[in-house]
Amino acid sequence: MNPLTLEQIATQLDSPNSKDRMIALASLRPYSGEEAVPLIKKVLNDEILQVRSMAVFALGIKQTEECYPILVQLLETDPDYGIRADAAGALGYLADNRALEPLSRAFYEDTEWLVRFSAAVSLGNLQDIRAKEVLLAALESEETVLQQAAIAALGEIRAVDTVEAILKFASSDDWLIRQRLAEALGNLPTDQSRSALRFLAKDEHPQVSQAATLSLERLEMP
Repeated sequence: MNPLTLEQIATQLDSPNSKDRMIALASLRPYSGEEAVPLIKKVLNDEILQVRSMAVFALGIKQTEECYPILVQLLETDPDYGIRADAAGALGYLADNRALEPLSRAFYEDTEWLVRFSAAVSLGNLQDIRAKEVLLAALESEETVLQQAAIAALGEIRAVDTVEAILKFASSDDWLIRQRLAEALGNLPTDQSRSALRFLAKDEHPQVSQAATLSLERLEMP
């Protein structure tokens, strides 16, 4: 089956059927950002939330100079928290370090945990050490998923001096937290990390022990 042309996609984005509009967005995959973004913008204010969400995500993949300011505006002003969370996630895909400030602000100021979670994950995707203080604050959250995101992100930004702060989660009741810790420690080469990973390699949960074993191997590679 031949891919839809840009003209066909543009027509389908005007369809009254939301399924057609979603298929049209998915059909933009082979096209460049310059070709796709003008069409994505057509449905950024779609009446169907799922279409809007798909469009916002697409802006993180089809990258042009326009995408960053659009996503920041959505993150800061959209009334729907799901769209704000999508925008935060898309900013992580852009990997534009200018996003450090709006993502940090979203983490501190947004009242919805999903937005704060997406912001924390994306701060890790930026791989910018300046996110360290925000992510340490996320460790203190009462939301387990925020703790998971913060641990993973601290590993991604290779914040070696936070090892002690994340090691307090080594005996967490939540195996996903222990898995995120095991994965993060593989990016944080310290004696404490290696000791903790040897402990986690014996974890009763197979995914935790496997993650710890892989991280130990990574740390021991020359």
